[in-house]
Parts: sequence; C-alpha cells; structure tokens
Amino acid sequence: MSADPYNWIQQSLETIHRADWYRSVQTIEGKPAAVVTLEGQPVLNFASNDYLGLAGDERLIQAAISATASYGTGSTGSRLITGHRALHRQLELAIAALKQTEDALVFSSGYLANLGTVSALVGKRDLILSDQYNHSSLKNGAILSGAKVLEYRHGQLGHLQTLLETNRSQHRRCLILTDSVFSMDGDLCPLPELLELAHRFDSMLLLDEAHGTGVLGATGAGVVEHFGCTGRELVQIGTLSKALGSLGGYVAGSTALIDFLRNRSAGWIYTTGLSPSDTAAALEAVNLIRQEPQRRQRLWHNVTWLKQQLSTGETLPPDWRLLPSESPILCLQVETAAIALEVSGILKQAGIFAPAIRPPTVPTSRLRLTVMATHELSHLQTLVEQLQKASTLIRSATF
Repeated sequence: MSADPYNWIQQSLETIHRADWYRSVQTIEGKPAAVVTLEGQPVLNFASNDYLGLAGDERLIQAAISATASYGTGSTGSRLITGHRALHRQLELAIAALKQTEDALVFSSGYLANLGTVSALVGKRDLILSDQYNHSSLKNGAILSGAKVLEYRHGQLGHLQTLLETNRSQHRRCLILTDSVFSMDGDLCPLPELLELAHRFDSMLLLDEAHGTGVLGATGAGVVEHFGCTGRELVQIGTLSKALGSLGGYVAGSTALIDFLRNRSAGWIYTTGLSPSDTAAALEAVNLIRQEPQRRQRLWHNVTWLKQQLSTGETLPPDWRLLPSESPILCLQVETAAIALEVSGILKQAGIFAPAIRPPTVPTSRLRLTVMATHELSHLQTLVEQLQKASTLIRSATF
C-alpha cells in the first residue's frame, strides 16, 4: 500500500503541466473596465464577460452601497427561513418583465440555478438530451438529477431527433438542455427548431441565457427575443454576473414552474439568499438595460468592426481560424495549446489581456476575445495590430 494516499495529486499536476493545460489566477486591481490593471500592468481588457460595462458603473455601485446600509452585508439564511428581502422579489419581477414571462426566481449563483433546476425537473425515470458543448453547470445538473443523460452533437438537430425517436417513449419525462450562446465559441443554439422538436416529442426545453441576457434581442431579453420566440413555453435560466454586472442566477418561466422550484429546488432551498448588495446592483442593471439601449448598440458596433477586421485574409495567418459567432464572444482557433499560450503571452506583454482557452475546457485551443460596449475604437485597432505582430513573431520562430 502507498504510504501517502495523496501522492496522485502531484502526479496529476505534472501531467497537466506537460499538456500545457495548467491554469492559475491573475490578479486584477481596481474597478472592472475596458482598461484594467493586471498584476500591476495596465492592459486592454478582452477577457471580461462585462459586455455592457455595467460592473463598474457608479449607479450599480451606489445601489449596492445603499442596500448594504439598509439591509446589511448578508441575507443570513435560506430565503424560506430568514433570508428573504423585498429586494429579492423586486428583482424577480423585473427579470420576469424583461423576459416577458409570468414569474422568475433568483438564485445565489448561475451555477446553482442550473444544478437546482435541472435536478428538480427530472429524476431516475426520465431522460435528458444535452448539447455536447453545454456549460459544466448544465452537465453536472444532469448527472445530479439521476436521469439517463445522452449528448447530441453540437447544434445537430438531426442527431437530436434521432435520439428522441429512439429513447423518448421509454421515459416518463424528457428535458432538452442547451446554452443559448455557447460561451467558448460564441455561436447560438437553433432555438426555433429546438422548440419544435420539444413540442413534437412532448419534451421540456431548458435554455441557459447566461451570455445572451442583456446582449441579444431588441430589448436585451436574450436569444429567446432575438429569435422571436417570446411567449413560447420553456425554462429560461441565466446569470446576473455577466452583462448585468453583479452576482447570482435566475430562472424565468411560468407561475407554476417558479412555484414548483421554490418547493423542490435544493439549489434554492438549502442555500443562503443572494446578498442585498448583489440583488440591488442586479436590479439597477436590469433597469438600465431597458432605459439605455444605446449601450447595446455600441457593443454591436464594436463586435461588427472587430469581426470584419479579423475575417480579412490579410490580418491573420490562414491557420488562425475565426470561429463562427453571432455574439460578442470571438474565438481565434490555433493549432496547439502551446501556440495559444504563446500568443496570449505576447499580447499581455503588449498590454492586452486575451486569455488562451485550452482542452479540456474546449476541444481545440483558441484565443477567446470578448468585446465590451465600453471598448473604444483605438482599443480594437490596437488589438488587431498586436495580433498581426504576434502572428509574425510566431511564424518567424517556427521557420
């Protein structure tokens, strides 16, 4: 027997290092913004999910301060016992109004919202069909539920239909899971077709709008609005920590769904309610999204300009592929994890924060660029110029 049952941990870390998959945190100072201080160095920030630039907005900050002064720093318990505040309900009603659903429920994180909702809706007698590129929280929620879980090929409706035809009749309930915006690629799910399949096969559909809320749709309601599917019956989940600039998660849907989750979702029942400051900041963000559509307009102007620059044949080498995207997430696919790390390092030295994303998070290594409404044209131009320089340096070192 081994003298130390923990020896395998160090061996696993060495394997992670050899594969260029090792990760570590990087300290950012000051408020979130298009330009931040990263480990003492000012950098252009192309790594943030703060798409509308609200996380550092003074109005959200003041809302959080005011809520803290009135309600304290924590909710102190489960919302079913001591943790419920009027602010929680105000936020839920605001989210329901934005999403045009009957009701909504706020969770302490987006991850908890997915875990708690998926595991409440289905169980051991049921079937889950999940897009293979779904977020970890959806996949782990599926495992936690105890249902039979089958993955369909990313965005492949034909494969999903085949799985439904083969397996649906053998199970009590069926739940189809998908991200609305896939966070490591930037593409959108085929929502109208998914809704039709769900209806045809008597299945529920759960849509994770984490990267769609505040960004897509005429009013920022998300991919559901973007595709003209508002009012269709489905389960909408999202986070308050991306375009909404705060922390937490939500579920939006029918009155019956929300009432059921209050009584059966362990991820909501058995955890402390969202803090007053986070709740108030998110509520202010929802209001600003509806009042200031120009933020979304600036964001999409920036996205369009940068996509055009990165799509031209002269900008980047042919083996750096810009993945298809209909969101502010733009990914440059490169050949290896080592190249992704090298490009990210070169950009950091030039004052640009653009993270390398590698397996096992994604199937292929890439540079993930996220665009913000608060990026200036000069920021985007600098990024393109430094990417060109980085590609030249790498090619010259290769040959």
